[in-house]
Amino acid sequence: MMTASNPANDLDAIAPLASLAALRYDPSLRGELRLLSHSENATYLLHNSRRRSVMRVHRQAYHSYQEIASELAWLQALREEGLQVPSPIAGLDGQLIQQVELAGLGSRHVVLFDWIEGSEPAPHGLNASFRRLGAINARLHQQARRWRQPQGFTRMSWSHQNMLGPEGYWGPWQQGPYLDEGARALIGEVVDVLGLRLADYGQDPSRFGLIHADLRLANLLVQGEQTRIIDFDDCGLGWYLHDLAAALSFFEHHPELAQWIDNWLQGYSRELHLATEDLAMVPTLIMQRRLQLLAWAGSHRGTAQVECLGREWVEQTLGLCRRYLDDGLQGVLAHARH
Repeated sequence: MMTASNPANDLDAIAPLASLAALRYDPSLRGELRLLSHSENATYLLHNSRRRSVMRVHRQAYHSYQEIASELAWLQALREEGLQVPSPIAGLDGQLIQQVELAGLGSRHVVLFDWIEGSEPAPHGLNASFRRLGAINARLHQQARRWRQPQGFTRMSWSHQNMLGPEGYWGPWQQGPYLDEGARALIGEVVDVLGLRLADYGQDPSRFGLIHADLRLANLLVQGEQTRIIDFDDCGLGWYLHDLAAALSFFEHHPELAQWIDNWLQGYSRELHLATEDLAMVPTLIMQRRLQLLAWAGSHRGTAQVECLGREWVEQTLGLCRRYLDDGLQGVLAHARH
């Protein structure tokens, strides 16, 4: 995974490439570029007086052309099911994925999407937002179970090894910030326990399949009664209830965690049944996600997102690890309820 210190990840270098990519599209789409976000990909608003669209400049060495094409194939299938998800725009050559090269930066894949109206759910009334999120997740999982993936469909697998193994997609957790020898020993013990429990849980198709993998409230756009889902860049094969863990990203230590989980499950259960053994794995999947985010923080040190987390977030992570080992599967949730 590309680290934050890589010059190819510098926004000053990426911006000219985004400007070059805009020339690959119909002149009616061209206009000013404004950075929207830069976490993994660089995402820009491309706008003029008549139309807005969103340009995603992919990071290097993360997704292949075929993996991006597979994401777009799933988006098309979801739109056919009536779900409101991003719609890609073809370039002048008729292709949905453009490959743009610039000296000193190398080659990048670029996708342009139609602008989607809406805003992130308001911070008040989060219980209702989590119920809505759970119901949407269930609809995604229902479609994923029914859908016959096209030939050549390829997406990453969010296995325990690919999250927290030595070659994890988001970097080794051992390089997380503010970790000393004792902290690494504690986390290593938790990682081993997580691996054993997830291996016992298994990857039966009833519990492991195509998921969004990053469906937080930040990736919902609400307009009136309409809810749109964005940012499928990390979609892949994983445990279905990893989507619940992802919904809680960075806030696994929050005192209202148990309420949020209960409301997510209420929304989900209106659409899909969850077995007792699935519910029992929720704390394990939450703990795994938190450590996956720790690995991400290690590979993105120096960025604004990581610096905002600070040492306190890492200390809270270690506290979750201790409670997970001391109190068993319910340790994380028991802490949240008190």
